[in-house]
Amino acid sequence: MNYKKFPDNFIWGGSIAAHQCEGAWQEDGKGPSAIDYLTGGTFSKARRVTKEIVEGEYYPNHEGIDFYHTYPEDIKLFKEMGFKALRISIDWSRIYPNGDDEKPNQKGLDHYTQVIDQLLACGIEPIITLFHFEMPLHIVREYNGWLNRKTIDLFVRHCTTLFNEYKGKVKYWVTFNEINHLDPSCDFDSIFTYMLAGVEYDVIKNPKQDLATIGYNMTLASAKVVAAAKEIDPSFQIGGVFGLTCYYPQTCHPADNLQAFFDTNRDFYQMDTFVNGIFPRYKLAEYEKNGIHLEISEKDRQVLLNGKVDFLGLNYYSSSVSPSVVVKENEKIDGVLAGISNPYLEASDWGWKIDPVGLRYLLNYLDRRYHGIPMIITENGLGAVDELDSNGKVHDPYRIEYLRKHFVEMRNAIDDGVNLMGYLMWGPIDLVSATTGEMKKRYGFIYVNKQDDGTGDGRRIKKDSFEWYKSVIASNGENLA
Repeated sequence: MNYKKFPDNFIWGGSIAAHQCEGAWQEDGKGPSAIDYLTGGTFSKARRVTKEIVEGEYYPNHEGIDFYHTYPEDIKLFKEMGFKALRISIDWSRIYPNGDDEKPNQKGLDHYTQVIDQLLACGIEPIITLFHFEMPLHIVREYNGWLNRKTIDLFVRHCTTLFNEYKGKVKYWVTFNEINHLDPSCDFDSIFTYMLAGVEYDVIKNPKQDLATIGYNMTLASAKVVAAAKEIDPSFQIGGVFGLTCYYPQTCHPADNLQAFFDTNRDFYQMDTFVNGIFPRYKLAEYEKNGIHLEISEKDRQVLLNGKVDFLGLNYYSSSVSPSVVVKENEKIDGVLAGISNPYLEASDWGWKIDPVGLRYLLNYLDRRYHGIPMIITENGLGAVDELDSNGKVHDPYRIEYLRKHFVEMRNAIDDGVNLMGYLMWGPIDLVSATTGEMKKRYGFIYVNKQDDGTGDGRRIKKDSFEWYKSVIASNGENLA
């Protein structure tokens, strides 16, 4: 069956992150990062942060999938699929091992030069994420991460180094990945908050106030980075990446619909600031109501106004349901229990609801909210337990079906008038899960023969979805069969 083609200049590709794939955590002058002190975990057992490296404990990011050494082979596989772009992150602790070093680590700069040059030689546009949770451990322990405004200046210096080093090679940059998950309403002692904030749990004394301050400092840092980039090269395209979920009301009661609106919009305040250059009044009103105060000077306001982004990246995996505010727990509504997950949707192996229409919904919502700002899907994919069969093959029709349905809704969104410029699948090669630290949770078109017990030779094996995505790109979305 043939589908409608995508726009001629549509960008097809994938996204990965340094801490989940590179490994080589002590090579070529790299300093320890916050992620290097995270143990492995599972779906039912949370990862832990250790004060020191504990002998006999498993730290999956120390090895990753060895992309630090295998990138030439892996990038050639991306080229074979026809990638137009690859989003990677540059690990801050490879460039400034302690974060506040006097000079950058030249070996770190040289490594990423080689990676970028390999991408360009393969006709693949590099899209660089400047902060994908890879914070030098020294910044965590000496500066309390993003709780400290001094971290802003250190980060801007790091980014400026990269802008000068890769000017003429890199056009697209992303300041932050998913900082919208930092909010006073979130779980402050979760692993994800630690990764984003770069703050150890015992430092957080007033969770609501501290998380609001951290979120604001990162928002301000983004604006300063955008301004620094434009000063170096006005042609740079700078964006921010946000992980979003659309919430549906449990019932059609007006109060439930209003709650779903608030739940969906909870993560938008930083995005509003990135695009509009103004920290939103509604968020300040919410903070005031909850006893939270932000120090926003007139100088800060000007920085925010001068640091607006050129595009938005959307990370989308699943939708959710807002628990009813009018129905008691365990009370049935039309045969559905209040507070349970959406009964109309199937779930992944990790319990994430599969909702392609939710992607179209969010794309339309963002397009209208931000007056047609260019958008690119920077993460979307299906984590699953892929297995090698007796012939050493991986058959993953479930992944193909997941992506096909999302591509149909992406094309529908474009027909709706949405300014969508590309799609970057997460992650095109199996890598370490950020949330659980597992290899078992596999997303890739390329199987990496490595298991959570340390076995496996690291071989790269093409899954069935590899050839399928190759066909999708070659036909510019017309062939989704």
